[in-house]
Amino acid sequence: MSSAAEDSLFPEAVKDFVFDLHDASRRSFVPSEQQSLYQTTFREITSKYFPNVAWPSPKAIASECGNDTLFLALYNELTLRHLQSVKRPTPRDRIEGWHAYRQLFDLILEEAPKEGEEKKPDSLYLTPEWCFDILHEFLYQFQGFCQFRTTSYTAAAKVADDPDKAPNAQTADALDALGQNRDAWAVETVLFYLHRLVAVGTKSKHASATYRYLAYFSSVTLSRLECLLGDYRASIAALDAIYDPAAELVAVGEDMKSPEELVNGVFPARLSLTYHAGVSYLMLRRYKDSASILGGICLFMQRGFKTGQLRKIPGSEQFNKLFDRMVALLAILSHICPISVVDDAIANVVRDKHGNNLSKIEAGEEGYEELFIFACPKFVNPAVPDYSQALKPGCPAIPYGQDAYKLQVQNFMNEMSTYASIRKMRSYMSLYTSIEVEKLASFNDMKVGEFEAWLTCFKHKMRQLERGTVVTSAESASKGVVKGVNSKQDKVGSAMDIHYFVTGNVVHVDEAEKARRFETFFMKQIQNNDDILRQAENIKIEMH
Repeated sequence: MSSAAEDSLFPEAVKDFVFDLHDASRRSFVPSEQQSLYQTTFREITSKYFPNVAWPSPKAIASECGNDTLFLALYNELTLRHLQSVKRPTPRDRIEGWHAYRQLFDLILEEAPKEGEEKKPDSLYLTPEWCFDILHEFLYQFQGFCQFRTTSYTAAAKVADDPDKAPNAQTADALDALGQNRDAWAVETVLFYLHRLVAVGTKSKHASATYRYLAYFSSVTLSRLECLLGDYRASIAALDAIYDPAAELVAVGEDMKSPEELVNGVFPARLSLTYHAGVSYLMLRRYKDSASILGGICLFMQRGFKTGQLRKIPGSEQFNKLFDRMVALLAILSHICPISVVDDAIANVVRDKHGNNLSKIEAGEEGYEELFIFACPKFVNPAVPDYSQALKPGCPAIPYGQDAYKLQVQNFMNEMSTYASIRKMRSYMSLYTSIEVEKLASFNDMKVGEFEAWLTCFKHKMRQLERGTVVTSAESASKGVVKGVNSKQDKVGSAMDIHYFVTGNVVHVDEAEKARRFETFFMKQIQNNDDILRQAENIKIEMH
């Protein structure tokens, strides 16, 4: 088919969009123009011409961008992302997505500044939102592929021992595609690209704004990946690039921002960072850090829901789900962390949503597991199975990959198993200033020798690392933004709200000094005053 014939197959609006987007990303570098094209024009054209179908192929629109290979890779990723959001991807679609991302990242890294080279004129500009969306979707498709690999293997294994049954054509096709592409979405390659993007954008002196955006959002994505794999220390350490005190400011439009301000300026990135860091802190037994970081963003989101500010952000339909998950995590933390670090407004939300579960836990029944299963991310197993074994009799029929998810839940429940005794012990100690060990042990239905170990255990469980912070401004604090520092500056602290020590056979208890806070009282009074004024303004007075 001739080029003229191909051009006639799609509307002029598509040609104009491709030409303008190419100009904004490769020549003019005008942030406001690219922002409008990416967030508004693309959605308008999609809803009008391609609501449930694919956009024109990169080859079809190549003439509109001068056959620019890197731009065509960006266009391919953007349109494939749309297609996978409106239709269920086939095995071939998932593998095609993998090759599309590999091509895109290879081309981006190829144009990246090299060590020892002189500074070259910038050749690429992408807005922070576009950079994060690329990396967020990259990991989303990796996670989806791992889950797809699990379900396909399991479906085949279930019928392997029954000679009268055979896997359906869909499962057989999936196994065939997976077997032929064993390196697709390999976790080591995913990690390689994320680490390379971080290194290029943070270690090169000549990195442009776009490469720095990609570096910091790759740190957010890498933190999420390590959390999904169950390496929680690596998940927290991945954020060090964002909290590096020596990091230079980066240009965002006409403003100069720190890496942390850059990430906070793209709310979906901030939300992803906070949620996965909160889960990682919880699993590392850093309860104060987890409650602090989750409570801060939940308070910000609660205000955003009330004002409607968050509903204006693309992808806002997912915010409510993550908000509910984070509230469930805070419900767990409110029981296992004696020191309250959460705002009263969020504490009320926690009680309203999960009061029944918390009552069950208080009564000694199971409740932690239900909350954690609802709130935790979908952990993945990146290992590639032997697909040829899935169709052989005697193949293990256990859900391949589910062991990773179950393992994390089991680890969490093993940790929680001690907290029922610890909460009971703390509740009795808080009633006394001094009490004999034997008497306190009898209250807890234990022998003295066994109970002495629990006294040490309580101290040990509540001793934890705490994240260092730097006070920024009252305005930032009101928005739930707390400036962090890298993990090298973490310090050891305690989450206990009482102090105790043993002398002879007596436990001496001293309640921790409570900081007197008055801001909550004044904020509530201001809110009540606003409510009264609003009601007064709505009163209709009729004059006779």
